[in-house]
Amino acid sequence: MAALRTRVTVSETGESPFSVQIDMGAHNMVGDEPVGAGGGGLGPNPFELMTAALAECTAITVRWFARQQDWPLEQVEVVVDHAKKLIAGASVPVDVFEKTVFIRGARLDDTQRARLIDVAGKCPIQRVLEGMPVINTKLGRSLDEAFDT
Repeated sequence: MAALRTRVTVSETGESPFSVQIDMGAHNMVGDEPVGAGGGGLGPNPFELMTAALAECTAITVRWFARQQDWPLEQVEVVVDHAKKLIAGASVPVDVFEKTVFIRGARLDDTQRARLIDVAGKCPIQRVLEGMPVINTKLGRSLDEAFDT
């Protein structure tokens, strides 16, 4: 399988203290912090985007698997709640994602439904969140220099 490469560029818009333009290939959107956090509430905040990515990936993965099996899945809906919680045995709060998958398909049997829930727990974004990703941060050329050339 070929390596998946995703590139997203984010730049400040100046429309609020924290608003940013998010460019993702052919798709663009605005991100921001809520008003209560000092932003303008012009778009989703980073935690909302991360949570949305998990929900989206889950729905797509369930749909993909059902199509591969030619199962009569009519609709899938995913609700993800994210919060920092202090759990037993932890000394600091941890990120907890509660994921609920709603499956509609009158002709699906219990075995198929159970398999779809199993597959929902294996979407690529969930695997990244559960894994140990490597994040390298480096300094780019200053924007002033980039625009001077």
